[in-house]
Amino acid sequence: MELHVKKNATSASQAHQNRARMLISCPDGPGIVAAVSHFLHQHGANIVQSDQYTMDPEGGMFFMRVEFDLVDLEQRLPDLEEKFAPVAATFSMQWEIYNVSRKKRLAIFVSKEDHCLVELLWQWQAGDLDAEIAMVVSNHPDMKEYVESFGIPYHHIPVTADTKKEAEQRQLEVVGSDIDVIILARYMQIISPTFIEHYRNRIINIHHSFLPAFVGGKPYAQAYERGVKIIGATAHYVTEVLDGGPIIEQDVQRVSHRDDVSELKRIGRTIERVVLARAVKWHIEDRILVHENKTVVFNG
Repeated sequence: MELHVKKNATSASQAHQNRARMLISCPDGPGIVAAVSHFLHQHGANIVQSDQYTMDPEGGMFFMRVEFDLVDLEQRLPDLEEKFAPVAATFSMQWEIYNVSRKKRLAIFVSKEDHCLVELLWQWQAGDLDAEIAMVVSNHPDMKEYVESFGIPYHHIPVTADTKKEAEQRQLEVVGSDIDVIILARYMQIISPTFIEHYRNRIINIHHSFLPAFVGGKPYAQAYERGVKIIGATAHYVTEVLDGGPIIEQDVQRVSHRDDVSELKRIGRTIERVVLARAVKWHIEDRILVHENKTVVFNG
C-alpha cells in the first residue's frame, strides 16, 4: 500500500510559535480598538494584523480579529487571558485567544462521494490546511484503504433508520471532546439536535446548492427542473434548521439549457470542493465570528 506522507516540513504553526489570534464580538461603542491595542502594548505584544467591522456604529455589534506576537506565548497565555478578562467585561465582550502553534484537530465525516474528502486531504498534504486531521468517520467502508494510506484513522460506523441513535452515540464516543471542528464532506445523514449541541458552531457542512435555494435533497434535480442559469454550493455551520445555519462561503458557475442533471452534478462537484476547503481553512485560521444566524468572515 502506498503511504502518503505530508510534504511540508515547516508548517505555519512552526513558523509562528509565539503568534496568537484574538476574536472579539461586543456591542459597538467608542474606545474598543484603543483598549485592546493598549492592553496588548502594555504586555509587550506586537500586533501584526487587525481587522474590524461594525454592523451599526450606534447600537450595532462590533467584531474584531487581531493577530499578535508575544515572546514566550505558551507560558504567558494563561496570565494574559486572566488579565484581559476585566477589559473584556468593560465592553461586554465575547472573546477567545487562540495559540496559532496549536493545530486544530479535524474530524471529517463522509458517505460514498469522495470529491470533498479528497480535496481536503490534498490540501492538508500540501500544507495548505495547517491542522491535524485526527480521523475520518463514515457510514460506508468504501474509502477506508485510501484514507488509511495517509496514516489517518478511519472509523466505519453504519447508520440505518433503526440504528441512528446508537450510531450517533458511537460517533460521539469516537470524536470525543478534543476535536475542534467536524466537517461534513458530503456526509449524507441528518445530524440530530443532540449531536449538534455538543459542537455548536463547530460543524461545517457543504450543501450542493446556492442556499437558500433548493434546500433538502436532490438540489441539482430541483435546479434542472427550474431551468436555472447559475448553480452553486454553500458551506455553512450546521444548526437544528436543515440547511439553515450561518453561511460561511458560497460560489457559483454559469450553466445553460444544454446541461442535464448529470452535467450539473459534475460542475457542482468542483464548486463544492473549492467552497468547502475555503470554509475549513477560514475556520482553522480563526477568521469567522458567528452572530445569530450570520457570520463575519475576515478573509482578506
